[in-house]
Amino acid sequence: MSTSEQVCLYLFYLRQIPTFQVLGMLFGVSKTEANDTFHDWIPILRDILLSSLLEQVSKNESDLLFVQEVLTNFRLLVDSLEQPIYRHSDHKEEQKYFSVKKRQHALKSQMIGMPEGKDIVEVEVGVPGPTANIKLFRQSQNKFDKSQPFSGDKGFQGGENITTPHKRKPKRELTQQQKDDNIALSSNRIFIEHLIRLLKIFRISSQRFRLKLDTCEQIILTVCGLVRLRIGSLILPM
Repeated sequence: MSTSEQVCLYLFYLRQIPTFQVLGMLFGVSKTEANDTFHDWIPILRDILLSSLLEQVSKNESDLLFVQEVLTNFRLLVDSLEQPIYRHSDHKEEQKYFSVKKRQHALKSQMIGMPEGKDIVEVEVGVPGPTANIKLFRQSQNKFDKSQPFSGDKGFQGGENITTPHKRKPKRELTQQQKDDNIALSSNRIFIEHLIRLLKIFRISSQRFRLKLDTCEQIILTVCGLVRLRIGSLILPM
């Protein structure tokens, strides 16, 4: 296969996740060659398709500090998503990934985006499903300026510098002002959900992950790079 055909094979798998036997038939190669070609391109495209704005500037400290400072002018949007995985044969590993909320074995990811969904600022991938949203968020805050403001849903309540919806207390109703605040917050946060929707267009990041878990991070981060390419925030070198 030519280079362009190999890239198309890789991208087609990300979008549709057929079996490697079907993938080979579609591209006129054997199941083994389709499998090998896909895995050969994992590290190559991962290096090209940078998953986030912070990753894009991470190699230059001055650029990173500049971006971190500029970002403080924006209230960044935060949300998380879970992806099912197959049940692990080892009992300890099985419990590690079992999400009680979703009643399935899963990996959790967190996405931080710009207002209006203009870019993916940072993303965490491949965390065990039971990990609390607020715990994952607090770990991510180390990558930002201490004054960086965020906006999240109720799962992020209790975090520093993050605005979350007002929660109704037992036997008490929200005031009209609190209801209006929640509506405004929801209207702004819808854009991070749009970014996650673009991510889930690729079935590799929405359906049960069938490959080895040690490839998950590279693959999902590559898909984030493809999303950035689609929305125009990532420009590939000529």
